[in-house]
Amino acid sequence: MPSSASSAPATPRDFTVADFDFDLPPSLIAQYPAAERSGSRLLDGTGDAPADRAFRELPGLLRAGDLLLFNDTRVVKARLFGEKPTGGKAELLVERVLQGQEIVAHVKVSKKPPVGTTLRMAGGFGATLLGRWPKEDGPLFRFRLDGTAGETPYDLMERHGHVPLPPYIERDQQHEDASDTDEDARRYQTVFARVPGAVAAPTAALHFDDAVLAQLEACGVRRAAVTLHVGAGTFQPVKVERIADHHMHHERYDVPAATQQAIADCRARGGRVVAVGTTTVRTLESWARSGQAAGDTDIFITPGFRFQVVDVLLTNFHLPKSTLMMLVSAFAGYERVMGLYRHAVAQEYRFFSYGDAMLLERR
Repeated sequence: MPSSASSAPATPRDFTVADFDFDLPPSLIAQYPAAERSGSRLLDGTGDAPADRAFRELPGLLRAGDLLLFNDTRVVKARLFGEKPTGGKAELLVERVLQGQEIVAHVKVSKKPPVGTTLRMAGGFGATLLGRWPKEDGPLFRFRLDGTAGETPYDLMERHGHVPLPPYIERDQQHEDASDTDEDARRYQTVFARVPGAVAAPTAALHFDDAVLAQLEACGVRRAAVTLHVGAGTFQPVKVERIADHHMHHERYDVPAATQQAIADCRARGGRVVAVGTTTVRTLESWARSGQAAGDTDIFITPGFRFQVVDVLLTNFHLPKSTLMMLVSAFAGYERVMGLYRHAVAQEYRFFSYGDAMLLERR
């Protein structure tokens, strides 16, 4: 696999979190998806100057022989509501399903219950606290879900859970336990979602519909998939000043043998590897760096990172001071990315999960 360095000359020690801040009017944070999946805008950042396009123009910006790589994770209805034996409200955000009936979750309660406590969840099933995870002083909590015979945690979430919308998407709450809608259940999911396990969508892929996929195929653009189960940690703020001091959360990934072969074939024919979303980038570069096709990754991509797989990136617009801003800056160059973000704000692009997209080449 060819290896080449990002052109960004800086190292992570040169940057602080403040370097990735920018002014974003709240009105530009998309609260709802576009009327049609492919009806969003696309900022083409591959040329010398930014070009304002429609997302439906993407097939004309790629080349025959390119390989488009998607993250096929499926978002689960990971928000579960219930109450403690004392009557206090409890909310679980499921981060990971373990063996059997066990899950790992973030917990929102007024006071953490002791180990052995069984929460009574909406839907009539129990959630018994077994301890912290991944170790005794870990930040997450391990539960056993007790539904009817044969019901898996995925079954219980699908029947009784709610779409885990990002904290910046607000809804008029119909009742205190949920803010998602039927539209969210459909649109906060890609059309090719396959493997359940994510608590956040790979949002750059939300723009694709059957018509755009058919156009891409007609243009000679190939397609393959990886899996990275996006965790709630993707929304956690960076709490240190120097980005070199930040530690990423762990997420599960898989690069199937068929995808590895598709990448090799793409290289052989002179095509480009086009990653749809930062989660796909993290998956591919984790595989390249570790040599492991599947496992857990806490890869943190910042300016100075040496990319080995990805040539082109399609991505949404990210939160100020976020690790995703650092990744795209590493990929396309810090000054270039910050300039593109200033252009996007001035042109009133829609930001974050339900927002518009940007196309970048590695610099």
